[in-house]
Amino acid sequence: MAVSLREQAAVLALVEASPREWFRTAAVIADNGSAVRLLEGELAPMDVKQRDYAEQLVAGVRPGSVERAQALIERVLAQGVELITVLDEHYPLNLQLVYNRPPFIWVRGRLESASMRAIAVVGTRQASTEGRATAARLARELSGVGVTVISGLARGIDTAAHTAALDSGGRTVAVIGTGILAPTYPAENADLAGRISEHGAVVSQFWPDAPPRRTNFPLRNVVMSGLAAGTVVVEASATSGAKMQARLALEHGKQLFLHEQLLKDQDWAKRYAQKPGVKVVRTFDDVLSSLATLVDVPQQLPLAL
Repeated sequence: MAVSLREQAAVLALVEASPREWFRTAAVIADNGSAVRLLEGELAPMDVKQRDYAEQLVAGVRPGSVERAQALIERVLAQGVELITVLDEHYPLNLQLVYNRPPFIWVRGRLESASMRAIAVVGTRQASTEGRATAARLARELSGVGVTVISGLARGIDTAAHTAALDSGGRTVAVIGTGILAPTYPAENADLAGRISEHGAVVSQFWPDAPPRRTNFPLRNVVMSGLAAGTVVVEASATSGAKMQARLALEHGKQLFLHEQLLKDQDWAKRYAQKPGVKVVRTFDDVLSSLATLVDVPQQLPLAL
């Protein structure tokens, strides 16, 4: 069940007033149980630092912010987009479990709460022919066993993974680095984004009209890792966002799969391969051997999307 429009608007107003990382705002709002009550000065029991932060948030909310946020929500909803805040019961459980969850996400399409299987397939924009083929093969095979494929709608590996999942009749979720109403980035993936919203979901954690900014994409990786039970990195340089997602997956306590080719080409992958929670894979069968514990046993790790 969704919370009231006013509660959602109060969440946005508090986020707008956030002086620091939005995930801290998400934690305060969730712990308080109501953004409206927080704005009214009704604080649940909190430690001193959290209470100080909550009071700072409330003090920063400008007059009329809630009303403006409500008008924004209504404008976006009219365009076929859903808003899910950290207070909504159907906020994705996988994402709820990570410490740096966003306070809200916009969704075009549908996140199925009954779907308890999701794996992220990520990699470089400058993908090799072999890398794109590997990503496509993995996405097809994941889709074949009912696993939702998550990626970032970027060129290269992401595009190959989304396209293969759709072409095989599977579900895929694109986590984007722009606002949900902003022009598709990259522009050549506009049709792909449309297909994804019809057979899965496009997800954004930013203000609806936000353009692509360099700082957006690390935040997008947080959500991609958070939504998934694990991440497969196909190709990625030491400066790639996919390498950042590898780190985030481990921070989130998720399984990290590194394609064996990475270890031949990338020193960072060789180092990561020695870490707990990392598995080097060559074929889908190598991934499949871990899927039973990742996506078939919800009592051990809830994976609702």
